[in-house]
Amino acid sequence: MTIRTQVQKPDSHDLAKPMAMMIRVFCASLAILGAGLAHAQTYPSKPVTIIVPFAVGSAADQVARGVAQILSAGLPNNPTVVIDNKPGASGMIAAQAAARAAADGHTLFYTTNTTQSANQHLFKKLSYDPVNDFAPITAIATGAMILAVPMTSPVKSMADFISLARRRDVNYGAGNSSSRLAGEMFRQMTGTNLTFVPYKSNPQAIADLVGGQLDAMFADTASAMALIKADKLRPIAFTGSQRTPSFPNLPTVDELGIKGYSLTYWGAMYAPRGAPREIIQLLNALIVQGVKSEPFKAVISNAALDVFTSTPEELGAFQVAEAQRWGRVIKAAGIEPE
Repeated sequence: MTIRTQVQKPDSHDLAKPMAMMIRVFCASLAILGAGLAHAQTYPSKPVTIIVPFAVGSAADQVARGVAQILSAGLPNNPTVVIDNKPGASGMIAAQAAARAAADGHTLFYTTNTTQSANQHLFKKLSYDPVNDFAPITAIATGAMILAVPMTSPVKSMADFISLARRRDVNYGAGNSSSRLAGEMFRQMTGTNLTFVPYKSNPQAIADLVGGQLDAMFADTASAMALIKADKLRPIAFTGSQRTPSFPNLPTVDELGIKGYSLTYWGAMYAPRGAPREIIQLLNALIVQGVKSEPFKAVISNAALDVFTSTPEELGAFQVAEAQRWGRVIKAAGIEPE
């Protein structure tokens, strides 16, 4: 059996409506593209501000200042690039400020997994949306932490630290989610008595650690490095899966018997949601190329970090995956949202 289907040929009036719609859509697309190109051609028209959620001297601050040099030298007209440190509330103060800034590329947000992946699992309510309030630009760096104690502490090894923390409460400070979670994971995996003391940022906690007001800290390597080299802090272990070249003789927590322990963090650049696509692409290209320069390599080395770049799309997907990972880790550590 043969089935014949009769197709009615549309008349000119039937074709006119969709054709007119296609023309309108095409013209609208050209208008959007033209507006984007116009943005890119006039950008930047004033100083660029990079908001950082942690204090001066933190790993995030050091990287942001290195990126500021890249942008100042690479953007048209060599604009002034200002670092605006807004520590406190686990980065939420800075994240909210960045989310509400004008989406014209003149305000950027260099941040970490604290604001973008962990906070949503640590707090019942956020003043910003980690995904929908930001336009990803590129990942930039990744690193880990050092378990450190004051030089006046009787603790000289991991065995000493675990023994002390099983005999009495040990206070540890943290100014970001990575440092806090490093302590909570350690407490859970070792059955030790660790008490979390919150700080606005890690450099403030480190100052109290040096002064003996804290027993210990899981500090980002960038913040602790100079004090360790100056013999003001005693390093006990590294939280990464491998030793850091900055302290090749410092064993990892896993090596010292806490099998499976590993905690790292990452940093990335964002713009407020709605920033022109052409500006996002320009910033991505400048930063990805700039982090290969010798001056920025020195920044990374001094902060004991590794370069880690991406496309905007890759960063967006990575952030979502990291949020899921941090959610699992936080749940396993037994931390209830505040």
